[in-house]
Amino acid sequence: MPDNGWPADRIDTEHAHSARIYDYIIGGKDYYPADQEAGDAMAREWPALPVHMRANRDFMNRAVRWLAAEAGIRQFLDIGTGIPTSPNLHEIAQSVAPGSRVVYVDNDPIVLTLSQGLLSSTPEGRTAYVEADMLDPAAILDSPEFRDTLDLSRPVALTVIAIVHFVLDEDDAVGIVRRLLEPLPAGSYLAMSVGTADFAPEEVGRVAREYAARDMPMRLRTRAEAGEFFEGLDLVEPGIVQVHKWRPDGTGERNVRDEDIAMYGAVARKP
Repeated sequence: MPDNGWPADRIDTEHAHSARIYDYIIGGKDYYPADQEAGDAMAREWPALPVHMRANRDFMNRAVRWLAAEAGIRQFLDIGTGIPTSPNLHEIAQSVAPGSRVVYVDNDPIVLTLSQGLLSSTPEGRTAYVEADMLDPAAILDSPEFRDTLDLSRPVALTVIAIVHFVLDEDDAVGIVRRLLEPLPAGSYLAMSVGTADFAPEEVGRVAREYAARDMPMRLRTRAEAGEFFEGLDLVEPGIVQVHKWRPDGTGERNVRDEDIAMYGAVARKP
């Protein structure tokens, strides 16, 4: 359990938090008893949950490496960063291109407190952290960290990984992503993973109910609904697929079953 002197008035340790549950399940150390209890309850409902979450993390790693190595992207805007887990996005991008620049965005005070791990840039590159809620795109796009770190005359990769299933219909997740893409120039990319119950509806539905019981309601989406995020963009092959099927390179889970993955992933270029 962490003992990092986090400000007690800002961090609710009595209730589970999605980022800390994720950290617990993938083997991190920055969680509290409420998060462990929640994670254990969810894994009892769906024993594949750890496999699913690690596959999502592996997708992020592969997508960022592809963007840096194959698409030549040198700037990244990461929404819903979560608790730092090495390799972080900037570590992956800067291992390909040391001059890469990354802006991380999250609204969790724990992520802010641990953000030093997100700011350990190479001398050639740069990282910045914006404390903001993705439901308010203007707060992100108008922030000095965003404006001072990223050059909007050059392409940017917008990464939105494992977060939109916590954005309900009334908050218009598709509209939020489009607003974040709007100022990015042609040649920019969107990389996303989108929660779904298409492959294990009963098990994933039970996990969703566990989240909802802890005041974290979820909006799981079909493949067609996931496709709405990418309308008007040019999908990179293999298109919208389960995250473990997006350009697998043998470094992640082996022999993963489709029914053990509840996330679609895709990368697309802004024309």
